[in-house]
Amino acid sequence: MSDQVSPLPARPSLEQLRKQAKERVAVLRTTNPSAKLADAQLLIAREHGFNSWPTLVDHISHIDPRATGPRITAPVSRWLGARDVDRTVAFWHDVLGFDPGEPGSDGGIELTSGRARIHLGGVDTAPDFSSEGPPGSAIVFFDVNDVEAMHTAIAQRGGRPSALEKVNWIKRRVFEVRDPDGRVVWFGQSYHEKSPERPRRMMSRIMPELPCDDVPAAVKHYRDVLGFIVNYEQDDLGVMDRDEVRLLLVARTPEHGGIGSACFYVRDVDGLYTELVRSGADVQGEPVSQPWGLREFAVRDPDRNRLSFAQAFE
Repeated sequence: MSDQVSPLPARPSLEQLRKQAKERVAVLRTTNPSAKLADAQLLIAREHGFNSWPTLVDHISHIDPRATGPRITAPVSRWLGARDVDRTVAFWHDVLGFDPGEPGSDGGIELTSGRARIHLGGVDTAPDFSSEGPPGSAIVFFDVNDVEAMHTAIAQRGGRPSALEKVNWIKRRVFEVRDPDGRVVWFGQSYHEKSPERPRRMMSRIMPELPCDDVPAAVKHYRDVLGFIVNYEQDDLGVMDRDEVRLLLVARTPEHGGIGSACFYVRDVDGLYTELVRSGADVQGEPVSQPWGLREFAVRDPDRNRLSFAQAFE
């Protein structure tokens, strides 16, 4: 770590730094449309005296209490109602530890914690969006990495969590807490003994054809930045493999013109995001848990083809 140029805040937050990076890349793109999120992250890291974004993140993780404390581990996305939005937002922030964002165009507020996203608005919506109900009618469940620590943290922040109990049919220790709308919010952690780890592939099968102006250059980018290996290469064709996925890089011709796109279902979207940011890919933003049940992010290749990576949840 180099000497700090600009000191970190007294209580630095990873969430705040990530927000700053998003804002910075938007500014960079006003003068350089090809600017990447990784460029903004590197600038912020160097401004605080660190030689890389991962080094800064590692440093913050040791001093941000929320980064080392109990956290939500599985992606969750919910639209929930609130009779008094300000009061409910205050409870979710002060007691449950969620970070509120800016008010949306619908008057609602989005809150985030770890891999969970909650939108507080007018009505509660079921996970499958098949029905809506009044505020307080939905039940929300969060998987956490340390259910006992989460129970203690919520109690210390003024919540009234129920006693921890084992629920055999879901193999979890759980507790509940009620928010100001009377909504049941569950927190749980599996106590089921895991089977031995088995190697699993990152991606499923797909073989799109993506048009490129310079196939050899595209092959190099997919190999060095996106983590593919070269199965076969010639001047107008590149066959690229990664795990169980194969794609074709083809020369842009009248038959194969325009901009290509493809969506890949992956096992660990956050892990892949971290990998591609570090390798210098043109990542379009951090993974987002979408209301339609996918946590996803996108990458552009040098030929402006769009690659989306998505992980299903719930």
